[in-house]
Amino acid sequence: MLVQQTITEFRGQFRGTVFVPGDAGYEDARKVYNAMIDRKPALIAQCNDAADVIAAVRMAKANTLRVSIRGGGHNAAGLGVCDDGLVIDLSPIRYVRVEPSSRTVRVGAGCRWSDVDHATHAFGLAVPSGIISSTGVAGLTLGGGMGHLTRKYGLTIDSLLAVDMVLADGSFVVASMEQNEDLFWAVRGGGGNFGVVTSFLFEAHPVHTVCAGPMLWNLEDAGVVMKWYREFITQAPEEMNGFFAMMTVPPGPPFPEELRLRKMCAIVWCYQGSTEEANAILRSIRTYRPPAFEHVGSMPFPMLQGMFDGIYPTGLHWYWKADFFNELSDGAIAKHLEHASRLPTWHSTMHLYPMNGKVHRVSESETAFSYRDAVWSEVIVGVDSDPANREKIIQWARAYYDALHPFGAGGAYVNFMMEEGEDRVRATYRGHYARLAAIKAKYDPENFFRVNQNVRPAALGDDDLHVAPH
Repeated sequence: MLVQQTITEFRGQFRGTVFVPGDAGYEDARKVYNAMIDRKPALIAQCNDAADVIAAVRMAKANTLRVSIRGGGHNAAGLGVCDDGLVIDLSPIRYVRVEPSSRTVRVGAGCRWSDVDHATHAFGLAVPSGIISSTGVAGLTLGGGMGHLTRKYGLTIDSLLAVDMVLADGSFVVASMEQNEDLFWAVRGGGGNFGVVTSFLFEAHPVHTVCAGPMLWNLEDAGVVMKWYREFITQAPEEMNGFFAMMTVPPGPPFPEELRLRKMCAIVWCYQGSTEEANAILRSIRTYRPPAFEHVGSMPFPMLQGMFDGIYPTGLHWYWKADFFNELSDGAIAKHLEHASRLPTWHSTMHLYPMNGKVHRVSESETAFSYRDAVWSEVIVGVDSDPANREKIIQWARAYYDALHPFGAGGAYVNFMMEEGEDRVRATYRGHYARLAAIKAKYDPENFFRVNQNVRPAALGDDDLHVAPH
């Protein structure tokens, strides 16, 4: 229990805002994207800059406080907030500076991807990210980062040039290919295990207008479409990206009234080129199995990035399950059809994100992200606005996952995982785990940063590292 004097002294060293229970603003400050998470920290420190982060880390260390790091607050498991500890909230560190001559972008750790998309689009540039623009830059990047530009430009970490970080001892470092190279290797996929990243330096790529949007088919066509898709997306030009979805049609435009709230399957396309070229590439599916509805056309890239933000606002209840897949077999497709027919709520969905192309051309040893050989990243999400449906969405997601997991590659994308235990973390990092544990021991030997998909420091035994589940 923190004494009032400690809190008063900390506020005196801090430029940002400090909340404790009972303060006006505390309840809003502790909320995260996933409303299923309801944790009550002892302190929330909204940092204005790296100096505030240093002060917060040192205070937590001196008072043996559990610490969680919050960027955009989108983490599936709600790991940006902890019970009875200190939340180091980076949301005020929100700036983007584009350097068009070098095609680089400096991004504060409190930014969301909508901030980056807005700033880079003016220069005809983009940084590979995800599919929801309200997602935080920090969490998505540190876990790997996949989305509409993955096949052409790789994971988000493949465009990461450097990070500024505050370590567990309160020191400030830069990690890049030239400085603290081992740390830079680790943060590219190793999550928030190694320190607090306060800013990111990215390479940006030429992206401006894309031909994009969804095609929808009736659920009875899903098996045929999936079999076409598994061949097409592994051979298509890398400028063409498309993720596959099992979904319920949202109850609003641009979807026609007769399709709203119907269970269907979809592919959401993103082609970096002209509409004419996209139509030529997509002619095969339009001829083979014409979609029941499509909304594919030319649009600015930020419009595509924000297309689903309104459907998935902050405050829904989420339960996530995930796997990597090397193939999409007929047996796996049969299981997809079975469980997609039981979508429990209209927000609930399954996505398959293609990971070939540039992702496969980066050596597996180059970054901590270990599944460079995977072809798809699958995520199953039970989602609803009503907390009364909690068990229904959890049970559906777990049953779907249990049916598909035997077909998977073993691990999962860390950004799609709930708190699932050390074995699951080890399965996700595979042969990289030992190297990550050694780097963790060097930079965070006491496992100070442990509210994450935790990698235990190599030097400490299991008894010393026991962390009670949230």
